[in-house]
Amino acid sequence: RSTGRKKKAEYPKVVIDSNVFISAVVFGGKPREVLNLGIEGEIRLAVSIEFLDEIRAVLRGKKFQYPTRVLYSIEKEIVAISEIVDPHEEIQAIPEDPGDNRVLECAVESGSDYIITGDHHLLELSHFQDIRIVSPDDFLREYRKK
Repeated sequence: RSTGRKKKAEYPKVVIDSNVFISAVVFGGKPREVLNLGIEGEIRLAVSIEFLDEIRAVLRGKKFQYPTRVLYSIEKEIVAISEIVDPHEEIQAIPEDPGDNRVLECAVESGSDYIITGDHHLLELSHFQDIRIVSPDDFLREYRKK
């Protein structure tokens, strides 16, 4: 039995939607399990600066009110384990919620295999180009089968 680790290229590249990042940080559960795979290097994460801004704004806002020093630590951790991408292609696949198109742009720009989200507009697509769009639960189920 080989104990060698897989080559980095064999790990799936994933865009974790900001709603899943926020759920991972605040509530744990399946979103946290997905984030832990990124922290452990089992999946490769890609985020955009726009995602980081959105995560920071939500966690700082009235609902959660995270202090600045905690937000800095969270952002520093995300940046340390992620590829930061600057999408150049504008996508208009979801007219009902233009913000969801930013998720698609990040995934396309980074060459991701998956988008992991809780957003129903994105989940209804199920695929975009050759990117699978799944919930945290579905991703974990698929990932564990491999």
